[in-house]
Amino acid sequence: MKSHHRHSIRMKGFDYATPWWYYVTICVHQHFPFLGKVEDGKVALSIAGRIAQECWEQIPEHFPNVELDYFVIMPNHIHGVIIINEKKEIQDSRDVKFNVPTKKEYFSQISPKKNSLSTIVRTFKAAVTRECKRKGYNRFCWQSSFYDRIIRNEKELFEIRKYIEYNPLKWEFEKEIPENIEL
Repeated sequence: MKSHHRHSIRMKGFDYATPWWYYVTICVHQHFPFLGKVEDGKVALSIAGRIAQECWEQIPEHFPNVELDYFVIMPNHIHGVIIINEKKEIQDSRDVKFNVPTKKEYFSQISPKKNSLSTIVRTFKAAVTRECKRKGYNRFCWQSSFYDRIIRNEKELFEIRKYIEYNPLKWEFEKEIPENIEL
């Protein structure tokens, strides 16, 4: 019996809790346009899309060392730039459990680290899903994992910002080509 093993798309050896600028793309399961529609080059958010926007904008409230840069919520995915800054001395949040010590260190090693990009995205996705289900959108779910890119320089940041800003304008031309949702 064959089993499917997913391969990590993360950069090997890189600590994703490192203060840095990250570009992320988060997709709705099977690219279903749950978050809204594009009309005349502008995104008209659905209730689920408005929930996603509200949860996205609240990320810094749950992760005080995080800032948000450009982002766009598209009908079936989200693009955004997340900035992880140096950790501030704060009281521990009870939002998510992280790296709970176990007798077997294996699980602590593979668990997302506190304040890491994976933890931020996982918390965001869980909040949106929970709120959507609370409002009766029981079929809503995210695609597993997410795409990320470590932004290497200002030129790349400029190109990513431009891509995010113009994404709704290009929607009608590119919506049928799934690979176009990634930079």
